[in-house]
Amino acid sequence: MNWGEMKFSVLLYGMSQALRLAAWRYAAFARRLAEKNFTAQIRTFDGSVARHFTFRNGRIASGSGLHPAPDICISVVSAGLGARLFVPWVSQLERIEAMKNFDFKADGPDDLVVWFTQTLLMTRSAGWKYGTAMPDGTTRFVTNTNGGPLFVYVKDGKIVRMTPLEFDGDDAGPWTIRARGKSFTPPHQTTIATHSLCGKSTIYSPHRLLYPMKRVDFDPKGERNPKNRGVSGYQRISWDEALDIVAGEIKRCKTQYGQGAIIANHGSHHTWGNLGYYISSAHKFFNAISHTKVVHNPDSWEGWYWGAMHHYGYSMRLGQTETYSTVEDLMKEAELVVFWAADPEATSGSYSAHEGTIRRQWLHDLGIEVVHIDPYYNHTAALLGGKWFAPKPATDTAMALAIAHVWITEGLYDKQFVAKRSVGFEVWRDYILGKEDGVPKTPEWQEPETGIPAKDVRALARRWGTRKTYLGAGGWGNGHGGACRSATGIQWARSLACLLAMQGMGRPGVNYGHLQWGTPIDLHFYFPGYADGGLSGDIENTGMPISLYQRMPQLPTFNPSSQKVPRLQIPEAILEGKAEGYPWNGKSIEGQFKKFSYPEPGHARIRMFYKYGGASIGTMNETNRYVKAYRTENLDFVVNQSIWFEGEAKFADVILPACTQVERWDISEFAGTGGYALHAQTQLNHRVIFLQHKCIEPLGESKPDYQIFQALASRLGLGAYYSEGMSELDWVKRLFESSDLPKHISWKAFLKKGYFVVPPLPEGRRDPVSLRWFYEGRKKDVPEPHPLPGDYGEEYLKGLQTQSGKFEFECSSLKRFDPDDPERPPIVKYLPSWEGLHTKELCERYPLQLISPHSRFSYHTLSDGKDSPINDIQEHRVLINGYYYWVLRMNTRDAAERGIKQHDLVKIHNDRGAVVCAAHLTQRLPRGVVHAYESSACYEPLGEPGYSVDRGGCINQLTPKRSIAKKVTGTAANSCLVQVTPWDGSGELLAAAGAAVTASTAAHKSSPQPAMAK
Repeated sequence: MNWGEMKFSVLLYGMSQALRLAAWRYAAFARRLAEKNFTAQIRTFDGSVARHFTFRNGRIASGSGLHPAPDICISVVSAGLGARLFVPWVSQLERIEAMKNFDFKADGPDDLVVWFTQTLLMTRSAGWKYGTAMPDGTTRFVTNTNGGPLFVYVKDGKIVRMTPLEFDGDDAGPWTIRARGKSFTPPHQTTIATHSLCGKSTIYSPHRLLYPMKRVDFDPKGERNPKNRGVSGYQRISWDEALDIVAGEIKRCKTQYGQGAIIANHGSHHTWGNLGYYISSAHKFFNAISHTKVVHNPDSWEGWYWGAMHHYGYSMRLGQTETYSTVEDLMKEAELVVFWAADPEATSGSYSAHEGTIRRQWLHDLGIEVVHIDPYYNHTAALLGGKWFAPKPATDTAMALAIAHVWITEGLYDKQFVAKRSVGFEVWRDYILGKEDGVPKTPEWQEPETGIPAKDVRALARRWGTRKTYLGAGGWGNGHGGACRSATGIQWARSLACLLAMQGMGRPGVNYGHLQWGTPIDLHFYFPGYADGGLSGDIENTGMPISLYQRMPQLPTFNPSSQKVPRLQIPEAILEGKAEGYPWNGKSIEGQFKKFSYPEPGHARIRMFYKYGGASIGTMNETNRYVKAYRTENLDFVVNQSIWFEGEAKFADVILPACTQVERWDISEFAGTGGYALHAQTQLNHRVIFLQHKCIEPLGESKPDYQIFQALASRLGLGAYYSEGMSELDWVKRLFESSDLPKHISWKAFLKKGYFVVPPLPEGRRDPVSLRWFYEGRKKDVPEPHPLPGDYGEEYLKGLQTQSGKFEFECSSLKRFDPDDPERPPIVKYLPSWEGLHTKELCERYPLQLISPHSRFSYHTLSDGKDSPINDIQEHRVLINGYYYWVLRMNTRDAAERGIKQHDLVKIHNDRGAVVCAAHLTQRLPRGVVHAYESSACYEPLGEPGYSVDRGGCINQLTPKRSIAKKVTGTAANSCLVQVTPWDGSGELLAAAGAAVTASTAAHKSSPQPAMAK
């Protein structure tokens, strides 16, 4: 025996002793060993070194040599390689390369291979201690949520309370900004969003899915009864049966129908964590089984991605600009902030809780004036005060063009910037002045469109044009905003980009923002965001290749199917067998022009639907379509993997119960998104990274998403490939090691405490102000790795991403794509909404315009319903006759004309559907406009699903399915005409041409758990 063989042999003997020692020391590990009875063999290919391990009823026997009949066998090409791959400090890159080169392989049942390899690694982690013991007998753990971080206090295996995170004296302190003779320092703490404060109630909600379920009249080997989805009840089944059904259906659909027969869809967001997030664990599984990919529209970014991007680039940010050091610049230089379709106090838009609230309050201390432009007198306006303009929905572009007209005719713009840093201004100027169409875009011209008096628009234009002004566009301040999700959203975002360019974007005091993004935290400390791929191995559809793939090598994953369906047309793909759309592709401006169609040549039609998290019925458009699609015979099988029994879970054939993030291991960063929203941490007052403790055991039989996907993968022979032999906690440690954390804190300390505060940069090392480099004609100097090198025109880092390298008032990319496109012309023009004041006949039937922004009380559907205390907030839901109804806000006079009083139950309806709401009368809306937040988690039809009134609050049944424009794929939810009438208690829809109507007046009561068969 040579030295390599001897070393490997001794190492294998040591492994057997390590297993016995861990079982002796730790009861949990001893219980682990009792889970399986089998024999595992580890050997070299030639058998020169071999050892077998037999597990029987919790005891382990081990011997050298070849076993005559092992259940599984793990083999390596040589003893030398084996000696390197089985040490605790193994190079993961070498292990991955050995797997890819077939020098390291496993034979036998996949679930046993995974169990064995994970158990070997657990000998290291079995004794790890975490959490902080508290004087009251609880143990304090740490978690992170979509609304910020929390301390979780646990006693006797149950959560006692959850509180906002509080720093201690060992944590890094905050930054300080000195502006106008004053010093400003944020509090030494984090904040938490309302929807996360209710976390305990949602974890213990009676609506939790605790056991695998099968629809009572679904038989995978007999009658499937798809028409009964959403109607019939459920029966509890075992995990083995549920997983066997799902894995069997995956195999059947692929072999019976062919490539593309399985569609996999997830919501825009999921519970927090770099491993449990859909971009990590779900991406890896769906790539592994092959699927028809759902192409998400850039919702919340619509107008910026499809429109503003063509003026200045920033495709990697989906049309939103860089955000570095804008807080300090605004505080030192700005004189005015214009909040346009911006309500950051309610919907800052990216997991940042209320971090920006204290900063916006500093505006008063600095004497900076604020203006709000929004049809609703929103929460930010109510908090900060200032002038409020309420244009009619989808008419904001007219107001913007009128402001430009004043600036042009009165010389109130940065002529030098326009001359040196832009192209095409003369073409747009001629349109504004009316030389193109004979209609000058004056304040008087816009008045009948917007409802804003000409004198007020002229006064605003002059105030803005004579002061250094920050433009707070949308919740982030540099994009988003409900106005971009309307029929005119593209033109609105483009017009705002042109306004800021006219004022010299990037000059001191002139930029995008309203103190939401751009704090002076240290962005040079590396930690991956959730969109950077986690364990997915997906280098095509995540931000992984930028940094994480090099730092944390893993097996790559690819989806072999090229078939795609636009998310907004999933129902059409299922019901009609056809769909088409345009992608969001951040690589280049031109990436959005590549049209795709379903079905892809040679591919199968969709026959199986795997729905993972989220709820389209509450969040997409004209969502009765989704209800009808679920209930068609075109779908053989529907599986839903979810935490709560709500929304679409009620339309599944099999339900797989997932657990929440406090019931599993994960690792993440507060607001650390990565990917398209690069450096979203600049919304925070402190940069904080978390080890998300497993605080309690999963309730009932629910499981972490990772374990569900792993179990399914094992039934498909993909378990070892999916897990790479590691548990969630192993992956957490690998992510820790891939970051800069080990340079500052040990794994042991991080595991116990649960978080690390990254020290802020000293004042002299703060990042340059965004766009200052462009304003001053220098090379780009901010820490963002895009656009791609090949997307610069003359020279790397010189100029914007556009063809000219300058701001383009006339967009060269749109001229190349389709210069005659009436919906997206090369210059910004005013285009009336295709569902609004100019659609006269429709207006006569439905005279009210509905706007439906995100709620401040729920993150999409995550916190709504579920018997949460959020329900008790009357601005969210109102308790009437024992039921919590969704809230519809109406102008007091509009309500009076309809005989509607405060908290009357009303039916808001149009040809697409009807929803029962509780009326809230207010003067915070102009006449003709109604307001209801989107994203109800509850869909409760009062008759046949898809054909009756809903009392759950799914307002998106009313919003139009039509895309913003023909040659884009974007939601226009805020272009929606409706009527509101007192509700008569009926479940009957108004008859629409060709629409089936089913009346039902029977009271409908939801069950906390899925209806069980008697």
